[in-house]
Amino acid sequence: MRALVISGGGSKGAFAGGVAQYLIENKKIDYDIFIGTSTGSLLVSHLALNKVQKIKDTYTSVTDDQIFSICPFLIKKRKGVETIKINHFNVIRNIIRGSKTFGESYNLKRLIKVTITQKEFETLKASKKDIVVTVSNLSANQVEYKSIKDFEYEEFCEWVWVSCNYTPFMTLVKKNGCEYADGGLGSMVPIEEAIKRGATVVDAIILQTEITQFNRMNSLNAFSLLTNMFAFMLDRIESQNIKIGKFVATNQNAIINFYYTPTVLTTNSLVFNKEKMTQWWQSGFNFAKFKDEETSQLEHQ
Repeated sequence: MRALVISGGGSKGAFAGGVAQYLIENKKIDYDIFIGTSTGSLLVSHLALNKVQKIKDTYTSVTDDQIFSICPFLIKKRKGVETIKINHFNVIRNIIRGSKTFGESYNLKRLIKVTITQKEFETLKASKKDIVVTVSNLSANQVEYKSIKDFEYEEFCEWVWVSCNYTPFMTLVKKNGCEYADGGLGSMVPIEEAIKRGATVVDAIILQTEITQFNRMNSLNAFSLLTNMFAFMLDRIESQNIKIGKFVATNQNAIINFYYTPTVLTTNSLVFNKEKMTQWWQSGFNFAKFKDEETSQLEHQ
């Protein structure tokens, strides 16, 4: 069995889409398992349907307004670098409303239902493919994996949404008496889960460079400090996930093909820019093609 695993990474998910497009359309790889975390969960259903162009058009043109019903930050440019600044009005309004988070992401929930139709869901559920999204159960202090096989349309769409909710900037969801948040808080790269589900070959798209290539900008305000702290923690989680995945693969005689971003795409993945994301999608496609050609040359030597 072969699995495609896509890590979390916000707007950088466009790069993952490009890599996946090459693997599916050009290499003609037929995956049995698709597992996504956070931004990866937005991609996997469409990739499993082979509707690459549809998700590309939607993904590369998405804006913050289509994600946030209440956006907690403002985007500012400082020395040519996009940074975020607290939107005091929206944050205070949300707190007065009794929310536990700075912002809300109900627009994203609606967008997910628009892009994944009931008919497409039924097609996927009836297929042999397993589509899985990662969520973090904060109440139970554990990571959970939600398969399309176990849910009906409305609930599965909600789990996809939950997987993307980067708290405390986005909605904290309460389901079944538990509080749920972004899957990346527990498992950024669920390679281990793919192997547990029977994968013997895993193509893992990591939305980060293999080696740290930059120092983050100094925090400019409380929000940028918070995002820097979260980015640091998620990087550590990602690194640990990869180490565990390699260990499990070795013991199970599984093969992992890694696709890291070759360069730093952005230092703020909460910023969604159509022009940049379109470029990242194409660079992901080109990178996968280059890596494939390089591997072929080595095999023929």
